Amino acid sequence: MKVVMVDGPGSTATMEVDRPETGPRDVLVRMRACGICGSDGLYIKVGGIPPRQGATPLGHEPAGEIAEVGALVEGLSVGDHVVIDTMAASDGLIGSGGAQGGLSEYLLIRDAEVGRHLVTVPPHIPWAVAALNEPMAVARHAVNRTAPKSGDRVVVFGAGPIGLGAAIGYKLRGAHVIVVDIVPNRLAKALLVGADAVIDSSREDTAARIVELHGEATSGFTRGVRAGTDIYLDAAGVPAVIATVSDIAKHGATLGVVAVHKAPVPVDLGALLTTELTVVLAMGYPTEIFEVTGDIVANWERYAHIVSDTVPFAEVERALALATTPGAAEKVVVTFG
Repeated sequence: MKVVMVDGPGSTATMEVDRPETGPRDVLVRMRACGICGSDGLYIKVGGIPPRQGATPLGHEPAGEIAEVGALVEGLSVGDHVVIDTMAASDGLIGSGGAQGGLSEYLLIRDAEVGRHLVTVPPHIPWAVAALNEPMAVARHAVNRTAPKSGDRVVVFGAGPIGLGAAIGYKLRGAHVIVVDIVPNRLAKALLVGADAVIDSSREDTAARIVELHGEATSGFTRGVRAGTDIYLDAAGVPAVIATVSDIAKHGATLGVVAVHKAPVPVDLGALLTTELTVVLAMGYPTEIFEVTGDIVANWERYAHIVSDTVPFAEVERALALATTPGAAEKVVVTFG
């Protein structure tokens, strides 16, 4: 079978390897789609994924169809459509340093258990949408960390895949959601997935617009104009987000950070003291990998807007180049025939 590997700094190759043999407790999954994540670009740039180096399999956003089922496996059948927890495999993190990657024709799930390693999805869900399960679990964890309630007012900074997934998650919890970005296409998608309003921070006074949309709040010792926003989520990873929230956060607001900041961000804790701002960080998906699956199934047409490009596996090098070129695409999913 064919497998996409990082084979050196800045280099990938599609290699031929033996197709895994299915044991009595295993299932073999034929890949049907696999998303490309920003971290894949980092793995390619540095030439591997610690602890592995050299020929490292890529792809950790898979969806596929069961091709073989071991005799002792329960609850799964050949032909079932499944999404996979890439962090639960016994041979390491799939596509993130383990022995297998989702950008391959087959994955072997050893000692397969429904609800632990994989779950089924209905056949009417498009493969590219099913492949969003892993990144949407990241987005759902960020939403969960901020503990939204129905009626909360939320601002999501960044309308990439995680920000859009979070916006959907907040809307499903009954929140009023504003999405902030600088790319018109991303803002248009935010409205398509259900955001109540969008702000182009390259053209508008972001703080003033948030106050206009969420109202003004005054409480405690907090001074200055403060927005009525209950929750802010940083899915952008730029210092301006933290500065804006610091300037307008009301007393008792929450700031969640799911974005990766590549450099230290200065924060004036003295100025924030009177706000009693709660700051929470979100990474990965400790419990959300299959929690989000039901929402994707129920709202798949909304989630489908997040996928910007589908590229066949035969053109995987083009897909990787597209996904790792800033501004070239929003969410690239590789599909398998």
